[in-house]
Amino acid sequence: MKKHLFREIDNAPLIVFRIFFGFLLACETFGAILTGWVKENLVRPQFTFSHIGMEWLQPLPGNGMYYYFAVMGVLGLLVMIGYKYRITLGLYTVLWAGAYFMQKTSYNNHYYLLLLVCIIMLFLPANRYASVDAKQNPEIKKLSMPAWCSWVMIAQVAIVYFFATIAKFYPDWLDGTFTKNLLDRSTSGAFHEIATQKWFYLFIAYAGIFFDLLVIPLLLFKKTRTIAFIASLIFHIFNSITLQIGIFPFFALTFVVFFYPPEKIRKLFFRKKPQLINPGYTDEGKVVLKYFFIPYIIVQLFLPLRHHLIKGDVLWTEEGHRLSWRMMLRSRGGSTFFKVVNKATGETILYNIRKVLTPKQKNSMESKADMIWQTAQYIKKDFKVQGIDVAVYANSKASVNGHEWKTLIDPDTDLANTDWNYFFHCPWILLYDADGNLVKQ
Repeated sequence: MKKHLFREIDNAPLIVFRIFFGFLLACETFGAILTGWVKENLVRPQFTFSHIGMEWLQPLPGNGMYYYFAVMGVLGLLVMIGYKYRITLGLYTVLWAGAYFMQKTSYNNHYYLLLLVCIIMLFLPANRYASVDAKQNPEIKKLSMPAWCSWVMIAQVAIVYFFATIAKFYPDWLDGTFTKNLLDRSTSGAFHEIATQKWFYLFIAYAGIFFDLLVIPLLLFKKTRTIAFIASLIFHIFNSITLQIGIFPFFALTFVVFFYPPEKIRKLFFRKKPQLINPGYTDEGKVVLKYFFIPYIIVQLFLPLRHHLIKGDVLWTEEGHRLSWRMMLRSRGGSTFFKVVNKATGETILYNIRKVLTPKQKNSMESKADMIWQTAQYIKKDFKVQGIDVAVYANSKASVNGHEWKTLIDPDTDLANTDWNYFFHCPWILLYDADGNLVKQ
């Protein structure tokens, strides 16, 4: 294993990935400005639903977030050309982490994956060829890298697909309920007629399972590699057209370069790059692999499993849902009204939540317990500024995948004076048994 990880291989796959990755970073951030994503999620709202514990992380005032994302776009291009690689990628990573943690109204798994890959790439020698850095400083130029550089990237993408597969083994996916609902709202015209037929949405459901389960093993073997690549092209392009999920389909495809022989990638993308002669073994990165990447991979293997330690069904409570590769897995509907009570007088105060939340924020909040709790905290602070101590109650109902609407939050719990348990179940999120009966906690 040691010899396999530390043998020298051509670094063409890593160099190509850096170029694609930097370009996609720029597309993601410039695109966020041009499509109105920044305006809708970070400029227009009075406050953002930051990740709990990150409330101090708020958007810049005025047009600040436009400049913030424009800077990230420029940094992405600098990563692409390999200029001051670790500085530019390091700055991008910090700024992207800020943008990621300061809002979750538009939570997307590929935002998380982008952050993880940025961190991984900071430790990899991706600027040693076809870069401004290598041109300005020929001493760093190199044709090879240790094989573990490719295996770390393969391990990361394998973890994503593995847990995406496991998450699909639940009734609403297996009977096509979710894929039917998804295709019903994401397709139109003549294709809508086909997409909503049982044979088609069941095919999509099981094709999704088999693709996620088999794509990595098939890419690892020479005889099935090209077939797996073609299947990946079809799968991701279909998702890009029907689901319109930004750069993720193209981002996922870029990992393919690590599965093909490095020499083949060199011939395809860098025909003038000298061939690696008599490659041997190297200890380069041994400390980084041992003390960073191995613990990192262990954490990535256990983090998606944490919801099993939390009471209740994660599909209902959403506790442990994020950071777990539970991608495009369920749809939620919700309806939430807040009752605000002046503690001193007992008077019920009318509170128009539409004055605080944008329609998009309100729609997302109404079915998610953590965001309902955060809204209650905001209401409490709003009244505290006026010198009024209030209790905030939520009358909240939710539905998963179009099923029966059930009460999500205990209506007798004062959310303004209740803590959020980040690691275990919050008892004010109501639980139900398999027959839909309320479970006593």
